Amino acid sequence: MPVEAVIGVFVKFLVLLTPFFILSVFVTVTDGMELKARKHLAKKTTLAIWVISLVIYFFGNALFTYMGLTIPAFQAGTGILLLLSSIGLVRGGGSAVLPENSEDISVVPLAIPYTVGPGTLGALLVMSAEAGSWGNRLIDIAGITVAVAVIGVLLFFSEGLLKLLKRKGLDILSKLTGLFLASLAAQLILNGLSSILK
Repeated sequence: MPVEAVIGVFVKFLVLLTPFFILSVFVTVTDGMELKARKHLAKKTTLAIWVISLVIYFFGNALFTYMGLTIPAFQAGTGILLLLSSIGLVRGGGSAVLPENSEDISVVPLAIPYTVGPGTLGALLVMSAEAGSWGNRLIDIAGITVAVAVIGVLLFFSEGLLKLLKRKGLDILSKLTGLFLASLAAQLILNGLSSILK
């Protein structure tokens, strides 16, 4: 398995997951929670992110076929969604809104939609449709797994990271993530439009 290819998927997917945004959300929603409960929630959230990502990835082709979608059209649409998400991150517009009286927030809203949002879902579908061989799928799965593991580590050690980075530091890193996400969004839109116009 080419290590460079796995690293490429890892970096791309990690940016899609907006790690510092979800870290700031996690710190906010777990404020006042005991350390043991926070770490348990971090584990559950990480598992939920991984399972959701792989389910979307593996059933991507079937969904494309069923809905009659083309890859270029979906690339363009996904790029637009990612661009909107990146603008929100750069402008600092992301906010955490939790459902009332919710005991378990690991799946909704932490895993989806805060971590695996519409743009990430779209990107997973595009990755699945473009993968082709099982060799490419294994590379994608490895990259996705490592990226989700990094998110898990960030959430698990969220208290220490908050003390190290402070809230201002997290905000700055979220904005930088937004800039990288905007670049990825622009590339997806360009790829989609160029294929449509050929």
